[in-house]
Amino acid sequence: MNKTDLWTLVTIVGMALLSVITRCFFFLSNNHWVMPAWLQRGLHYAPIAAMAAVIVPEMVMTQGQLISTWQDARLFAVAAGLACFYWKRSMFGTIIAGMAVYLPLHVGLGW
Repeated sequence: MNKTDLWTLVTIVGMALLSVITRCFFFLSNNHWVMPAWLQRGLHYAPIAAMAAVIVPEMVMTQGQLISTWQDARLFAVAAGLACFYWKRSMFGTIIAGMAVYLPLHVGLGW
């Protein structure tokens, strides 16, 4: 086994141990853990913030640059999805509306 393989193995084992310890930290204690109310309130927004951090750049940027033309299918798909969600309050409907606008513009017109 050469030096690179050894470091790779040590890294994988170390990351696995760190992951197990951090995920099981609350289970290892005999004490009951209570989160403060402010932390519980903040955790309600974590999934929304994570989704926004992942999705918004994909909607408004191309290769690290802001979209510079209105002829981008994503812009119209986002507008249709937002309108559908505002009107129906349905996540599934939002996805369908966005894709129904995006696919013809992207595939049909090449936007």
